[in-house]
This record gives sequence, C-alpha cells and structure tokens, in this order.
Amino acid sequence: MYDVIVVGGGPAGMTAALYAQRNGKSALVIEKGGFGGQITHSPKVENYPGTLTMSGNEFADKTLEQILAQGAEIEIAAVTEVRDCGDKKIVVTEDGGEFEGRTVIIATGVKHRMLGLEGEEELVGEGISFCAVCDGDFYAGKKVCVAGGGNSALQEAILLSEKCSEVVMLQDLDFFTGEPRLQEVLFSRPNVTKHTGVKITDLIVDGGALQGVNIASKEGEDFIDCDGLFVAIGLIPENEPYKALADLNSWGYFDSDERCLTKTPGVFVAGDCRSKGVRQLTTAVADGATAALAACRYINGL
Repeated sequence: MYDVIVVGGGPAGMTAALYAQRNGKSALVIEKGGFGGQITHSPKVENYPGTLTMSGNEFADKTLEQILAQGAEIEIAAVTEVRDCGDKKIVVTEDGGEFEGRTVIIATGVKHRMLGLEGEEELVGEGISFCAVCDGDFYAGKKVCVAGGGNSALQEAILLSEKCSEVVMLQDLDFFTGEPRLQEVLFSRPNVTKHTGVKITDLIVDGGALQGVNIASKEGEDFIDCDGLFVAIGLIPENEPYKALADLNSWGYFDSDERCLTKTPGVFVAGDCRSKGVRQLTTAVADGATAALAACRYINGL
C-alpha cells in the first residue's frame, strides 16, 4: 500500500509526489498520457521563479527525473474510479489495475477547448497559444487573432494589446459575452479590431508557420492574416469520475479552496482542476505542495 497515490502527472501532481517523498511517504503517480500536462505545449517558459528560460518539456522532464530520484513510482494508465474504503483508498485503472493508498491526491488538470480545425493540434505552441501571460512576449510587435468573446478572451486580448502591433477579436456569437467594463477597456484601444458572428473555418499554414485564418459569416468568407492565434473558448475539467468524493461547482471544477481539501477524509485535489482564479505553472506547483503536506498530516493523524 502506498502512502500517497497521485492521479495526474502534471506540475501539480508531480510536485505533490515530490513533497510526499521528501516527507518520508511513499508516492505513486498515475498518468494516462505524457507527464507535464498543459505546460508541455509552451515552447518557452520565462515566468517561473529562479529560471530565466526553459521549455515546458524541459520543466516536465526535469521534474519527472527529480521525483524518480526521490523514490516516487509511476504508472502509465487511465484512472476510471477512486473508491473510498475508509482508511484505505483504491484507485482503479482502465486496464483493470487496482492500487491501494492511504491517501489520494487528484490532480487531473484541464483540457483547453479546441476549435476542431484540421492541423490545429500540430500548431499548438507553434502559432496557436492559450495563455497571453505565458506566450504573449513571443508575439511582441506582431499581429495576432483571439478566438472567443468571454471574460477570459477579453482579458487575454487586453494583455496582448499591450505587446502586439494588432489584435483581432473573432467571436462566433453576434455579441461579446464578457463584462462590459472589459469590453470598454479593450475596444477603446486603437490596435484592437473585432468581428462578431464569424466562424474560423481554416488555418492557413505555409512552411509549418501560421499565416492567417479563414473566417465565414452571413456576409460571406474572408481571410485574416496573423502571426499567432490565441484560443480562449473555455477549459474542460475531467472531474466527473470523482464527484462522489469531491464536490464540483457549476463549471465542473472541484469546489475546494487553497487548502486543497475535499468532503472525503484522505482525498485531496490540486492544480487546474480545482476552482481558482489564476491558473499558472506557479499556482499548480503551489497546490501540489499544499495537497501533499495536507495528506502527510492526515497520515500522521494530525
């Protein structure tokens, strides 16, 4: 039996394993895909304290190496269920595996909602981005498009408008759904233009680089040239399999505060899957540390 089983191998999950091992607890990390989560889509990370620059993949590789050196174990499998058996938790995987732990930390992260266009996946990190804070500097002085019309899209665009030569907003509805104050701030800027009631139909690529997008509306079709496309049409948490253990809010995120606790003793949550105002690499690793230390206190009867 493991002391701590971590579901998810992103920054939060791997940090949780690191802190568990450093506190003398045995940790198993179960990850269904590649270790590192969303950060691996960032070709350059320059906002992580103590590191001038690194790629998301470098961060993931080094963190994985670090937790393995501390004695953590890993398992590549998709988790389908976590059973609460009081002092024991059983984590069930898609391939029929079962792992027992004294505690479980759920760090399943989120998926960015995609446009569903041909070639989109290949351009992530190479012309398509999701985070202005993370990647905005790479487009300084360049023209970018932003897909979306809610608060997140408007906030991303405001940040981009301070760096980019031009920001083009593309909203599929006939109106923007974000807060009026954000719209006022954004659309008062001379380098921002907007299109409503339009759908992005194609990504135009030349030599592996994004050159622009085709859009369609009631008026017809058009081409907009751009150096980058920021997609801000929502995030998708994958928390449904665990709702019996941890309450979800109306958006499907774990309804847990910075303590990372749930309604089930011995079950904790960490990272982007948790309800929070800021989703960054730094906040994910902070959650991982918090959840692991809470799990250690639980094991120690404190």
